[in-house]
Formats: sequence, structure tokens, C-alpha cells
Amino acid sequence: MFINKKNKKVHEFNNLLKGRPALRVSICTGEKTAGFIDNETGRFHDLYLITDQRELEAFCRKAGTTPEEIEKVY
Repeated sequence: MFINKKNKKVHEFNNLLKGRPALRVSICTGEKTAGFIDNETGRFHDLYLITDQRELEAFCRKAGTTPEEIEKVY
């Protein structure tokens, strides 16, 4: 299970696999948040903050994608 950055909601990684893996990237600060876009609603569900390249690569391995292929939401 993953706890989002606000420690309020707990998400099951497998339940979110029905969505597309994505990164929400701040235009101003460059902050990156890993999560999934729900295929039904189009809503972004954030899982955790990405602080370096190793964390991004670990998320991509779990999600079955590569850092180059992952969708970015601004």
C-alpha cells in the first residue's frame, strides 16, 4: 500500500493499475508527483512525491513503463 504525500488516504497499487501511470509536474517549481490517471473519470490519483531519478525509475518499474514513455500532466 502507498500513502500519499498528505498521509490522509491509503491506495492499493493494484487497484490503481486500471489507470494510466503519470507524473504531475509543476510548471513553476518542477515538483513531480507520481500517480495514476483513472481511465473512467480522468482524475489524477497521486501516490508519492518524486525527489530524484531513482524514485522515478522505481515507480516506472512498478507501473510497467519507462521514464520516457510516462505521461506528464502539467
